[in-house]
Amino acid sequence: MISFSRSGPQAAKQRGSRKTAFAVAAWGPLLLAFVLVPWAAMADVERRSLHDGSLVMEDVPEIPIDLVVDLMRFQNIRAAGFRAWTPDGNGIFVATGFGDVDSLHHVEMPGGARHQITFYREPVREVTRRPGGQELLFTRDAGGSEFAQIFELDPASGEARMLTDGESRNTAVVWDRLGRRIAYQSTRRNGASNDVWVMDPSQPGEAEIVLESPDGSWWGPTEFSANGSKLLLMNYVSATDSRVHVLDLDSGQAPLLAGGPDNRSANVPVGFDDEAGGIWLVTNQDGEFGQLAWQPAVPGARPEIVSADIPWGLSEATISHDRSRMAFVTNEDGMSRIYLLNTQSREYRLVESIPTGLAFGLRFSPDDRRLAMTLNTPQTPSDTFVLELGENPLDYGPLVRWTKSEVGGLDTTQFRTPELVRYPTFDKVGDQPRKIPAWVYKPAGEGPFPVIIVIHGGPEGQARPSFSATYQMWIDKLGVAVVRPNVRGSRGYGKTYLGLDNGFKREDSVRDIGALLDWIATQPDLDAERVAVYGGSYGGYMVLASAVHFSDRLKAAVDNVGISNFVSFLENTQDYRRDLRRVEYGDERDPAMRAHLEKISPLNNVDRISVPLFIVQGQNDPRVPVTEAEQMVTALREHGHTVWYMNALNEGHGYRKRDNRDTFQQAMMLFFQEHLTGTE
Repeated sequence: MISFSRSGPQAAKQRGSRKTAFAVAAWGPLLLAFVLVPWAAMADVERRSLHDGSLVMEDVPEIPIDLVVDLMRFQNIRAAGFRAWTPDGNGIFVATGFGDVDSLHHVEMPGGARHQITFYREPVREVTRRPGGQELLFTRDAGGSEFAQIFELDPASGEARMLTDGESRNTAVVWDRLGRRIAYQSTRRNGASNDVWVMDPSQPGEAEIVLESPDGSWWGPTEFSANGSKLLLMNYVSATDSRVHVLDLDSGQAPLLAGGPDNRSANVPVGFDDEAGGIWLVTNQDGEFGQLAWQPAVPGARPEIVSADIPWGLSEATISHDRSRMAFVTNEDGMSRIYLLNTQSREYRLVESIPTGLAFGLRFSPDDRRLAMTLNTPQTPSDTFVLELGENPLDYGPLVRWTKSEVGGLDTTQFRTPELVRYPTFDKVGDQPRKIPAWVYKPAGEGPFPVIIVIHGGPEGQARPSFSATYQMWIDKLGVAVVRPNVRGSRGYGKTYLGLDNGFKREDSVRDIGALLDWIATQPDLDAERVAVYGGSYGGYMVLASAVHFSDRLKAAVDNVGISNFVSFLENTQDYRRDLRRVEYGDERDPAMRAHLEKISPLNNVDRISVPLFIVQGQNDPRVPVTEAEQMVTALREHGHTVWYMNALNEGHGYRKRDNRDTFQQAMMLFFQEHLTGTE
């Protein structure tokens, strides 16, 4: 099974001191607090720390206890995402957060109790079970570094052992079909290259590299062939350029099957077609959207498009163990639709029982009689569901809910569902203004409501009609509307739209936010005089850029792990991902591009910012280094601007530990009360 709609090969990883990363996880925050805070000499800053010194707050007021209590129910909403089947297919493993982080739990039956089997201070990530066996493999990092290690877990005893070196970044783990070997992506060779390795988990010391990445792009495995002699690979260059290779493990040859320099397109392998000698893949070679296709597993072959009748792109696909059927998910205007496919006839059928929302993490049971998935709707957090399947590849039975996550005692029927709108922006498509899609959540009542604009990251992310405890909390406690635009450069709307913000066109996406502010001013139930912006990662850059260009139209801005200067970002992000980011943002080594990136970087335009800012960061962030936040905070203070700063010394790219996450949400609520709604 492969998923390509969310975080994947672009995810950056902190190298730093790898060998000590796991050994010092318990006391590392205190060390970091001593050696990595150059801003500690700023005596006029009101500074305090929480959670045993791991969360540093600067100029953030004390959070009133009544606010903490008021938010507790929203902050106790949980989810239960599907991770793996038990060997007999009668039970499942899910990830849920009863403690500080998401841990792995075993569920024996629909609605059954969740039995916790991992108890770490860091969340468990990828999970895969050995075919024919009980053992689970999972990945886990330390302190948010994202340099994940591979562990083998006995779910009966809960005992686990680390298989990788404790230093490198290891992801994309796949078993061969007999459960004897795994293939995975690793930076073990030099800390920068994204190579493919193979290992017998019983002899981890004998892991060997089977493909060396020749450049800064990402290589990762998808599936072993039936006899284990070949390995289907994906080479990710950028969001618009990914390629499919098949590696002969005996000869070491890896011919190109799809995509490449002469056919730039997005191509994602799904699996081998054992009987017909081909491969299944998703490709946009013949159109705007990624379509399901089959092609012979030989160089030069052309893909045969299978899902041509669906005018939207695929976000995920998986193939059954017996190769008789597939399940795939389409992203139709942001909403998921699940289809079953007969691989012999190539007929497919929509699964009508899937609720409106998002579906992901699809995986067939060991006997191929069930299909597990995670479903998320605007009114319900992620939970695990299982679709019963019939004998015919296109037949299915009831959709059974296996988990029902806690919602803090709140009435989910009162949660607000978003409306999809499209607003005009500055340029045209033909003779008509280009329309930007956006999801709008509104409180009950007539308004006019203050507005929080939430800008996604990526930059190739996509705002979708998902459940968010944070948005529901803002709506309920602040009485605001939440607007989530998909500015140009967002995925889900075709490859042309995806490329509209690349390189020298970067600020065109910022202009889409200006057009959104214009649209808000035309809506009688939205208050254009009280608008805030929030965003993380690339969305954080968009927040800072919006503060540069639209300070006079904003009341507040929250930047979460955002880029403040593209040049320093590209020079300091992790080695293995630098070339991946240059494809999207531009190559700072080119003098003309460097001058452009310096010109548009918010750090170099601080004098144009007047809106109050809240900047949030993780000390161990491997993607957007902590220096991006520090230099922005320093520059804002030098100009006398209001800026709150929060830095978690035990986190990376976003907060994953519950105590940090809760404090951030509480502080952000206080920030919006003071600067947006005036309800403090």
